[in-house]
Amino acid sequence: MDKRVGLAVAADTVSRGQFRYFDWVMAAFVTILLLSNVIGAGKVATIRLPLIGDWPFGAGILFFPLSYVIGDVLTEVYGYARARRVIWAGTAAVVFMAVMAWIVVALPPAPGWTNQAAYEAVFGQVPRIVAASVCAFWAGEFVNAYVMARMKVWTDGRHLWSRTIGSTVVGQGVDSLIFYPLAFWGASGWTGNLVITVLFTQWALKVAWEVLLTPVTYAVVGGLKRAEQVDVFDRDTDFTPFRARV
Repeated sequence: MDKRVGLAVAADTVSRGQFRYFDWVMAAFVTILLLSNVIGAGKVATIRLPLIGDWPFGAGILFFPLSYVIGDVLTEVYGYARARRVIWAGTAAVVFMAVMAWIVVALPPAPGWTNQAAYEAVFGQVPRIVAASVCAFWAGEFVNAYVMARMKVWTDGRHLWSRTIGSTVVGQGVDSLIFYPLAFWGASGWTGNLVITVLFTQWALKVAWEVLLTPVTYAVVGGLKRAEQVDVFDRDTDFTPFRARV
């Protein structure tokens, strides 16, 4: 037992109603996920690097990695099964958002309302990008949670930084490898070199974000473990992603 954070327990021994802050963490996760997909996913921005010049990157990188940080917190504090439940909630939310956007954009505008073109530009998501986003998010988050949970058992709960960074390297790698080729390969304005450049840039920046936010992750994880008085280990967990029940 780690006296700083509470009782170390197996994931399948924790009662469903035991946690005080789980719902708040889940809400934060889904909120960041939806806003990142609406606001930042489709824009390519540039940053000027010394000795290199302008370097393109996806604008969603600024906030989307926070969902991975929260995913790490969920798995570390509450265990893989509850993280899995949140991932499915996030997936359902993204799918509903895409369907809602498609329906609202397709509705005929009222006479005199002149904002249809701007509305389509902002919310008229390309089905290919939506599908790529959902697939990449789902696969990347589950890989991230699996690596995080397994590494926690391997390290006996020590060296949190190794788990958060290691799971992000793998999970964000899977996310980027799925999303950018599926969403933009062969698309107008996207050359093969640009897709590859943005893919690896996104992956590197996401990992860098995780490294920079490691002190924040430590503070949040420590605070939640103390508040919840539990430290979940996934020693006998069924790691299938194809269920939502805890």
